[in-house]
Amino acid sequence: MAKVIKKQRDFHQVSRGWNFILHLIAGIFSFLCVFPFLFVVIISLTDEKTLATNGYQLIPAKWSLEAYRFVFETGDTLLRSYGVTILVTVVGTILSLIMISLYAYAISRKSFPYRRFFSIFAIVTMLFNGGMIPTYMVVSQLLGLKDTVWALILPLAMNAFYIMILRTFYSTSVPEPVIESARIDGAGDFYIFLRIVLPLSLPGLATIGLFSTLGYWNDWFNALLYIDKPSLVPLQSMLMRIESSIAFIQQNSQNSSLSLTALQSIPQDTSRMAMVVLATLPIIFAYPFFQRYFVQGLTVGAVKE
Repeated sequence: MAKVIKKQRDFHQVSRGWNFILHLIAGIFSFLCVFPFLFVVIISLTDEKTLATNGYQLIPAKWSLEAYRFVFETGDTLLRSYGVTILVTVVGTILSLIMISLYAYAISRKSFPYRRFFSIFAIVTMLFNGGMIPTYMVVSQLLGLKDTVWALILPLAMNAFYIMILRTFYSTSVPEPVIESARIDGAGDFYIFLRIVLPLSLPGLATIGLFSTLGYWNDWFNALLYIDKPSLVPLQSMLMRIESSIAFIQQNSQNSSLSLTALQSIPQDTSRMAMVVLATLPIIFAYPFFQRYFVQGLTVGAVKE
């Protein structure tokens, strides 16, 4: 008995040691993931002349907010661009979740008679695309969405890959007997979907919601195609235009003394880092809202009844 207790004690001691090592490895890996962004923030707060003289430093000799001042002055509508991006992200994510969740639920039910047809219909759109010119003609001419906020929302609202992910989640995580029991009790399809399926599918919905949020927040190409009004330019497109202006001045600095003077007054490297911070920092705050649902999703299917 004493030997058994001693073996168990040794096992727990080894487990604690390995636990410490694994936590240390995870901590180092997490630091390596976070450090590049923290370093970008430090560079964005560094004085441009100090950066040119001393190079990149963790603790710069002189701090400065000149890069952020330049970005906000150059992009005089930057705050408005933030508002457009936030509006597009929120409305687009909600609309995308509604459409994708309904489509995926329909094709996940074996009782749906057109399940195979709509599944193939979604998969075909993943394999074949109409092309940029037909898409532009449909959005701008047929639907008349050019220079409207809907041109930034509707093209990204449906995603066949997300539909397949959510369909698989419904099939594996929503028990069929629960749905059949609700039908026997007289519940309709929408009641079952809203009161039974959605509460059981929060991890899957959170995953699709985060993917859609990132897609809308980082989208700049649709604005390049469909938006000409300055009041509707989203954040990513606005930052791209500021970067293009800096690149234009750099390329023409040798041909004009005025451009050379302007180039010397521009915080080139630090302003680029400031743009990265302005574009990345707000979306980071979206992760805590989805994190607990991701943790729940790790245990889905872990227990078999």
